[in-house]
Amino acid sequence: MILIVFSLSGNVYSQQKKGIQPLKEILKAISKQHNVQFNYIEEEVSVVKLEPPVRALALSEKLDYLNARTTLEFEIINTKYIAVSSKKITAIPSQPLDTILPIDLSEIKIERYLTTGMSKNIDGTFTVYPKKFGILPGLIEPDALQTMQQIPGIYSADQTISNINVRSGTHDQNLFLWNGIRMFQTGHFFGLISAFNPALAQKINISKNGSSAFYGESISSVIDISSVFEGIENSNYGVNSNLISAAFNAKVKTSKKSSFQISGRRSFTDLASSPTYHSYYDRIFQNTMIKNINTNENVNYKTDEKFYFYDFTAQYHQKIGYRTELVLDAIGINNSLEITQNSDDASRKSNLEQQNFGANAMLKTKWNERTFTKINGYVSYYNLDARNEAIENNQILSQQNTIFDYGWRLENKHIISDNLTFNNGYQYNEIGIANRERINNPRFSKKIKEVIRSHALILETEVKNTDGTIFLKAGLRNNYIEDFNRLLLEPRLQFNYAFSKKFNIEILGEHKSQITSQIIDMQQDFLGIEKRRWTLANDENIPIQRSKQISLGFSFKDRNWLFTLDNYYKKVTGIYSPSQAFQNQLEFVRINGDYSVIGSEVLIQRNLKHFYTWLSYGLSNSEYTFSETLPEQFANNFQIVHTISWAGTYEWENMKIALGTQWHSGRPETSPSTSNLDLSIPSKPQIIYNNPNNTNLSEFFEVNLSGNYNWMLSPKSSLQFGISVLNILNRNNIVNRYYRVNTTNQSIESVNTLALKRTPNLSVKFNF
Repeated sequence: MILIVFSLSGNVYSQQKKGIQPLKEILKAISKQHNVQFNYIEEEVSVVKLEPPVRALALSEKLDYLNARTTLEFEIINTKYIAVSSKKITAIPSQPLDTILPIDLSEIKIERYLTTGMSKNIDGTFTVYPKKFGILPGLIEPDALQTMQQIPGIYSADQTISNINVRSGTHDQNLFLWNGIRMFQTGHFFGLISAFNPALAQKINISKNGSSAFYGESISSVIDISSVFEGIENSNYGVNSNLISAAFNAKVKTSKKSSFQISGRRSFTDLASSPTYHSYYDRIFQNTMIKNINTNENVNYKTDEKFYFYDFTAQYHQKIGYRTELVLDAIGINNSLEITQNSDDASRKSNLEQQNFGANAMLKTKWNERTFTKINGYVSYYNLDARNEAIENNQILSQQNTIFDYGWRLENKHIISDNLTFNNGYQYNEIGIANRERINNPRFSKKIKEVIRSHALILETEVKNTDGTIFLKAGLRNNYIEDFNRLLLEPRLQFNYAFSKKFNIEILGEHKSQITSQIIDMQQDFLGIEKRRWTLANDENIPIQRSKQISLGFSFKDRNWLFTLDNYYKKVTGIYSPSQAFQNQLEFVRINGDYSVIGSEVLIQRNLKHFYTWLSYGLSNSEYTFSETLPEQFANNFQIVHTISWAGTYEWENMKIALGTQWHSGRPETSPSTSNLDLSIPSKPQIIYNNPNNTNLSEFFEVNLSGNYNWMLSPKSSLQFGISVLNILNRNNIVNRYYRVNTTNQSIESVNTLALKRTPNLSVKFNF
């Protein structure tokens, strides 16, 4: 303690002697003196400290002074507004490499990756800042889960947010975090809209490989969403609406050291309809009991539905002294659907509810300039509840899937020297999952509840050399599954070497594990809409899923050109066949296996003065291995061999326009080997299939457009209008196909699931 006191007093004295001040305070002084307004992201400015410029200097001279001594750019928009952003290293090619790379390695990143406000970092992760977000084709707002699908290797095989595939992985193999809370529900409208309010998020980190050892419970990607500011901001408010929902957000500065933030969003689909709603409705409810009650009989049913969704968040931020911060978070997400079916003889009502609620308390302390500690406790509750009253036979089926997940984390950061950082921590987690079913006729009831407790010890070291050409982060996550008495060691690796200021090489690797997964018992469970239910591994017929992945990447950037290439190999073991959504001869089979995928991802990007364009290509080969099938190896259900995306955006002053296309080869399907049914059991005719995934669907092609215009009404208020059109050409894209028996004429019929047809949307946003 004595050493700490002397160390701190020395730091304080040296700062006072040099006159070093936080950049945020310097900007406030300049704003007051010159009557200007600085627009910036809080976390980019709050970490910078330096000596203030001489007060007598002109405004332009002060900006030059700050520009030369920070990693930020100061751009004069007009006589009142000055934009502050991270410097683009490619914009200063004449500067020698050694004068750039002593810069903090965290700042050496691809600043404009695809669009403004999106970057690729030196550790291989991607970061999205919604408040700085530019524009992408078809997106009317910076939707986190739609945005991430623009990154090569991330896509949705069926075009829904509730089924995001990363390098052939299933959606449940991704880890979604909101302020440290694990989220088990990620979409509204059952998968077409992100459940996370885009007006709120401050930073979104995305990792495809080489994730930090502090992340567990996922064998695919990590999506970490944070709405926590580094400092206490001034009060600000915003309201916005589109053709589906309306939302608000408010941040109230309650004192110099505290603030309160709240947001809410609700659809008005139960009160009014729009072209956007009708398009979404047709997409999500096709081939379910809502739009297809009984295909094999011509019964005149009338179906009325009532659907709405909402979400809300709340956050309290308190600074305690100069070293400690307390943050309290809460989030709630809800989808609600009620269906009334009427015939000449009867009327039945069915419903579906899906919720995810969570809370987190975080305490962060800065012991000194080189030692930091963060501890947080979190809880997440998920519930999927359905009641299906069949109008044909008076049968009532009730189903429920519930999760209660809680735990706490401890993280320590020790800056040993300018070149070496050591991190360590501990995590405890307990997760319980319950599944319940009840039928009235014939009477049947089943309830299964399972609980797993786990512990994790995390060790992580970060090394960088003096000239800034080498970055290495190596970590080890030691997972102990208490209920199975198993220890799982998970090494992680992030390595980046800069051959020059234009060219660098990247190696990422990881071992990961997962004890939770989503399975499908029956395709019509939960009204056929949210048919996947969460379950826990039992270390027997449902094993712990494990993955290992390695990738080798290259990046070349020169002035306004960017070229990236990633080659990867990934293998996942312990998969359970019901988690893979089979709709062929394996639909009711319960077996274990694995899959492996090898692929490459290429991005070429060109930045001009006001025009930006990029082209990406993905190539992958993904195969299952099930020892109990014939053949043992066949294509992964979520494999897309070829993927091509192109976009062009134009940004001029307050106007932004984006046009883009997406094309990919069709996903696998299994076709019948003959048009005749197997009638060996007359009461149960069967389809005779070819080998699993023996062919592919037709190619997918879509053209999307979006645009917005922003008016600055005052230094603190703005009004933005936006428009987007998905699938401009109104193309019929098939994203899934399965076959079923028509018992009326003893034939085989195919059932196609189509992607969204042409879907327009409008938005208006007012910030003040």
